Amino acid sequence: MTIKDPFNLFSKEISSKWFGALHFRTGYIFLQGRTTRWLNRELSSEVIKPDLIWVDSGELFGPACLAILMHMNCPIILYNVDDPTGKRDGRRFASLIHAITLYDLVVVVRKESEQECKALGAKKVMLVNRSYDEVEHRPFATLEEIPKNFRSEVAFIGTWMRHEKRDEFILELISRGVPISIWGDRWDKSPHYEKKLKPHWRGKALNGREYVAAIQGAKICLGLLSKGNRDLHTTRTMETPYAGGLFCAERTVEHQEFFKEGVEAVFWSDAAECAEQCLKLLANDELREQIRLAGMTRVRALKVGNEDICKSVLDVMINREQK
Repeated sequence: MTIKDPFNLFSKEISSKWFGALHFRTGYIFLQGRTTRWLNRELSSEVIKPDLIWVDSGELFGPACLAILMHMNCPIILYNVDDPTGKRDGRRFASLIHAITLYDLVVVVRKESEQECKALGAKKVMLVNRSYDEVEHRPFATLEEIPKNFRSEVAFIGTWMRHEKRDEFILELISRGVPISIWGDRWDKSPHYEKKLKPHWRGKALNGREYVAAIQGAKICLGLLSKGNRDLHTTRTMETPYAGGLFCAERTVEHQEFFKEGVEAVFWSDAAECAEQCLKLLANDELREQIRLAGMTRVRALKVGNEDICKSVLDVMINREQK
């Protein structure tokens, strides 16, 4: 397997406050020339004869990039767990949309994306669930292994987003007595940060074992959806119980399909109900542990690990090629 990451080429530029915003808002169209030259250089620098090309996310690849990949004479898969056809991120996926008809298989994670990609002329579209990573998100063997600075009562691990009102939701939880800890970027952008949220903010975005530690080290883990992304479940839905956390999230059709409410996970419809659920669970160690363990068992039974999802995608591609 050969892995190439075009983001490494533009890492400084994309992480820049001004250039990053420019490229994001223009769908990376001003990077297409350099991306195609990078592809030609990478593919000609060594003998690569792939059986299949898997493009993850795909926002950097426009039609010219796909034309280069098509010269490899093998199936090309686009795997995108974001909302490429939605409105939240503006023109971020403009280059991807222009190239979508050139992929042999487009894999998405929401029903709306499935229908919209078909309407855009995608050859074949596959709908999958989000997934956890079997290695990256494996739980610690014992709670004693988790550093104290990653332990909490109720945790939310996620980014502050304009218009999502996550800060207002958490403020209501705080006002109702929920002891919440926040890990994530951009919370200082909230107008409520300095006076009310700052004491609850524990640090920036978490990755790797620190991310797992914060999940497993919390008595309850909140799962907040992105309304702008039309979410009915997220990667947190799968990662949290797999990593040993008790999943407490908004009540949706998909969440209720995955987990038995009150048995394998806990759901709510608004901040008031969320606070009520959290306080009830914090007061009942036995119930909390029962739900946590049941959730861990259930998510493994769902077969939504990265290996499971990738296998299902490859099976579809193989069956397509054999017809």
